[in-house]
Amino acid sequence: SGKTLLEAIDAIDPPSRPTDKPLRLPLQDVYKIGGIGTVPVGRVETGIIKAGMVVTFAPAGVSTEVKSVEMHHEQLTEGVPGDNVGFNVKNVSVKEIRRGFVCSDSKNDPAKESASFLAQVIVLNHPGQIGAGYAPVLDCHTAHIACKFAELVEKIDRRSGK
Repeated sequence: SGKTLLEAIDAIDPPSRPTDKPLRLPLQDVYKIGGIGTVPVGRVETGIIKAGMVVTFAPAGVSTEVKSVEMHHEQLTEGVPGDNVGFNVKNVSVKEIRRGFVCSDSKNDPAKESASFLAQVIVLNHPGQIGAGYAPVLDCHTAHIACKFAELVEKIDRRSGK
């Protein structure tokens, strides 16, 4: 008869957190807190963030030192993938960074802006034509940005796979 549902769930190995990859932390918001300063907030996607680290915010290219890292009003030694953290940064105004920017380690493959990329797109429901020149708004993590299709490389029918 096999395992019970609970036994099967307990037997699942939890996914490994990608702490070994370079830091990528898309900003959800940026706060100015009196007596503390600028506090960006976001979820660590990959890598680790900790006090003393020098980070860069893309696409602005603003670099600064992390003074402290907190989660749910508790100081952390480090933030790991899956953690929603707030972190205090030195000498950066709330006007310089905003939601959608990506925080990364200045010394380990810092995130950069991209002018173009190749994407695989699944169209669920679209009444109009889609082709070169089509200009949708792209939502990537916390960024919300207009883009334009340069070319349609290939088209595959989901039902036939051709």
